[in-house]
Amino acid sequence: METKRPSDAPDTPVRPDLSSLWDFAVAVHGRPDVDALCLELQDSHGQCVSLLLWRLWTLVEGRAVSAETLEAATACARLWDDAAVAPLRAVRRRLKAPHPPVPDAARQALRGRVADVELAAERLLIETLEALAAPSGAGEEASLPALIALTAGWGKPAPSEPLERLIAAAL
Repeated sequence: METKRPSDAPDTPVRPDLSSLWDFAVAVHGRPDVDALCLELQDSHGQCVSLLLWRLWTLVEGRAVSAETLEAATACARLWDDAAVAPLRAVRRRLKAPHPPVPDAARQALRGRVADVELAAERLLIETLEALAAPSGAGEEASLPALIALTAGWGKPAPSEPLERLIAAAL
Protein backbone atom coordinates (compact mmCIF):
# COMPACT_ATOMS: atom_id res chain seq x y z
CA MET A 1 0.00 0.00 0.00
CA GLU A 2 1.37 3.36 -1.00
CA THR A 3 0.69 6.60 0.81
CA LYS A 4 1.79 9.99 -0.43
CA ARG A 5 3.15 12.66 1.88
CA PRO A 6 2.55 16.32 1.00
CA SER A 7 5.86 17.74 -0.24
CA ASP A 8 5.47 20.81 1.96
CA ALA A 9 5.19 18.76 5.18
CA PRO A 10 8.06 16.24 5.29
CA ASP A 11 7.58 15.29 8.96
CA THR A 12 3.78 15.13 8.95
CA PRO A 13 2.63 11.51 8.92
CA VAL A 14 0.17 10.49 6.25
CA ARG A 15 -2.90 8.71 7.57
CA PRO A 16 -3.18 5.34 5.82
CA ASP A 17 -6.57 3.73 5.40
CA LEU A 18 -6.03 1.03 8.04
CA SER A 19 -8.43 0.18 10.83
CA SER A 20 -6.11 -1.29 13.44
CA LEU A 21 -2.56 -1.15 14.68
CA TRP A 22 -2.05 -4.72 13.48
CA ASP A 23 -3.15 -3.80 9.94
CA PHE A 24 -0.85 -0.77 10.06
CA ALA A 25 2.09 -2.84 11.36
CA VAL A 26 1.69 -5.49 8.65
CA ALA A 27 1.36 -2.87 5.89
CA VAL A 28 4.31 -0.80 7.11
CA HIS A 29 6.52 -3.82 7.70
CA GLY A 30 5.96 -4.84 4.08
CA ARG A 31 7.26 -1.55 2.67
CA PRO A 32 10.76 -1.39 1.15
CA ASP A 33 13.56 -1.04 3.69
CA VAL A 34 11.27 -1.16 6.76
CA ASP A 35 12.13 -4.76 7.70
CA ALA A 36 15.87 -4.06 7.50
CA LEU A 37 15.51 -0.84 9.49
CA CYS A 38 13.44 -2.56 12.16
CA LEU A 39 16.02 -5.34 12.46
CA GLU A 40 18.81 -2.76 12.69
CA LEU A 41 17.01 -0.88 15.46
CA GLN A 42 16.25 -4.15 17.24
CA ASP A 43 19.59 -5.93 16.89
CA SER A 44 22.05 -3.03 16.85
CA HIS A 45 20.25 -0.59 19.14
CA GLY A 46 18.22 -2.90 21.40
CA GLN A 47 14.82 -1.46 20.45
CA CYS A 48 11.39 -3.12 20.48
CA VAL A 49 9.97 -3.17 16.94
CA SER A 50 6.37 -3.60 18.10
CA LEU A 51 6.72 -0.55 20.34
CA LEU A 52 8.24 1.50 17.49
CA LEU A 53 5.41 0.50 15.16
CA TRP A 54 2.87 1.38 17.86
CA ARG A 55 4.38 4.85 18.24
CA LEU A 56 4.43 5.40 14.47
CA TRP A 57 0.77 4.36 14.36
CA THR A 58 -0.17 6.80 17.14
CA LEU A 59 1.51 9.57 15.15
CA VAL A 60 -0.29 8.65 11.93
CA GLU A 61 -3.61 8.33 13.75
CA GLY A 62 -3.11 11.64 15.59
CA ARG A 63 -3.41 9.90 18.96
CA ALA A 64 -1.97 11.79 21.89
CA VAL A 65 0.56 9.87 23.95
CA SER A 66 1.13 11.30 27.40
CA ALA A 67 4.24 10.58 29.43
CA GLU A 68 2.14 8.17 31.51
CA THR A 69 0.89 6.35 28.41
CA LEU A 70 4.42 6.14 27.02
CA GLU A 71 5.63 4.70 30.33
CA ALA A 72 2.75 2.20 30.45
CA ALA A 73 3.35 1.11 26.86
CA THR A 74 7.05 0.70 27.48
CA ALA A 75 6.46 -1.32 30.66
CA CYS A 76 3.90 -3.51 28.90
CA ALA A 77 6.21 -4.10 25.94
CA ARG A 78 9.17 -4.87 28.19
CA LEU A 79 7.21 -7.41 30.25
CA TRP A 80 5.80 -9.20 27.20
CA ASP A 81 9.07 -9.03 25.30
CA ASP A 82 10.91 -10.58 28.24
CA ALA A 83 8.24 -13.22 28.85
CA ALA A 84 7.42 -14.30 25.31
CA VAL A 85 8.76 -12.46 22.27
CA ALA A 86 12.50 -12.43 23.01
CA PRO A 87 12.67 -16.06 24.19
CA LEU A 88 10.75 -17.24 21.13
CA ARG A 89 12.98 -15.14 18.85
CA ALA A 90 16.06 -16.67 20.49
CA VAL A 91 14.77 -20.22 19.93
CA ARG A 92 13.85 -19.44 16.31
CA ARG A 93 17.31 -17.99 15.67
CA ARG A 94 19.05 -20.96 17.33
CA LEU A 95 17.08 -23.32 15.12
CA LYS A 96 18.38 -21.62 11.97
CA ALA A 97 21.60 -23.65 12.04
CA PRO A 98 21.68 -27.42 11.61
CA HIS A 99 21.64 -29.51 14.79
CA PRO A 100 22.83 -33.01 13.85
CA PRO A 101 21.60 -35.64 14.21
CA VAL A 102 18.19 -33.90 14.00
CA PRO A 103 17.07 -34.02 10.35
CA ASP A 104 17.18 -30.61 8.64
CA ALA A 105 13.61 -30.87 7.35
CA ALA A 106 12.26 -31.56 10.82
CA ARG A 107 14.34 -28.75 12.34
CA GLN A 108 13.16 -26.31 9.68
CA ALA A 109 9.54 -27.34 10.20
CA LEU A 110 9.87 -26.78 13.94
CA ARG A 111 11.54 -23.43 13.29
CA GLY A 112 8.56 -22.44 11.16
CA ARG A 113 6.15 -23.34 13.95
CA VAL A 114 8.23 -21.34 16.45
CA ALA A 115 8.17 -18.38 14.03
CA ASP A 116 4.37 -18.63 13.88
CA VAL A 117 4.15 -18.58 17.69
CA GLU A 118 6.61 -15.66 17.83
CA LEU A 119 4.40 -13.74 15.39
CA ALA A 120 1.33 -14.54 17.51
CA ALA A 121 3.15 -13.19 20.58
CA GLU A 122 4.05 -10.00 18.69
CA ARG A 123 0.46 -9.62 17.56
CA LEU A 124 -0.79 -9.98 21.12
CA LEU A 125 1.63 -7.26 22.21
CA ILE A 126 0.54 -4.98 19.36
CA GLU A 127 -3.14 -5.48 20.20
CA THR A 128 -2.42 -4.74 23.85
CA LEU A 129 -0.48 -1.58 22.96
CA GLU A 130 -3.28 -0.42 20.67
CA ALA A 131 -5.67 -0.35 23.61
CA LEU A 132 -3.36 2.05 25.50
CA ALA A 133 -3.51 4.87 22.95
CA ALA A 134 -5.93 7.79 23.31
CA PRO A 135 -8.71 8.04 20.73
CA SER A 136 -7.85 9.36 17.29
CA GLY A 137 -7.70 13.08 16.77
CA ALA A 138 -6.40 13.80 20.26
CA GLY A 139 -2.94 15.03 19.32
CA GLU A 140 -0.36 15.87 16.71
CA GLU A 141 3.38 15.50 17.23
CA ALA A 142 6.55 15.56 15.18
CA SER A 143 7.67 12.03 14.34
CA LEU A 144 11.39 12.14 15.10
CA PRO A 145 11.17 13.65 18.60
CA ALA A 146 8.37 11.21 19.44
CA LEU A 147 10.46 8.20 18.40
CA ILE A 148 13.56 9.51 20.16
CA ALA A 149 11.53 9.85 23.38
CA LEU A 150 10.17 6.35 22.90
CA THR A 151 13.60 4.77 22.39
CA ALA A 152 14.95 6.65 25.42
CA GLY A 153 12.09 5.23 27.48
CA TRP A 154 12.93 1.73 26.27
CA GLY A 155 16.59 2.07 27.16
CA LYS A 156 19.48 3.73 25.41
CA PRO A 157 18.07 6.16 22.81
CA ALA A 158 18.46 4.95 19.26
CA PRO A 159 20.45 7.22 16.95
CA SER A 160 18.42 9.74 14.95
CA GLU A 161 19.67 8.51 11.57
CA PRO A 162 18.02 5.03 11.55
CA LEU A 163 14.90 6.52 13.13
CA GLU A 164 14.72 9.14 10.37
CA ARG A 165 15.13 6.39 7.77
CA LEU A 166 12.38 4.34 9.46
CA ILE A 167 10.02 7.35 9.44
CA ALA A 168 10.74 7.97 5.75
CA ALA A 169 10.25 4.32 4.84
CA ALA A 170 7.21 3.69 7.05
CA LEU A 171 5.25 6.88 6.62
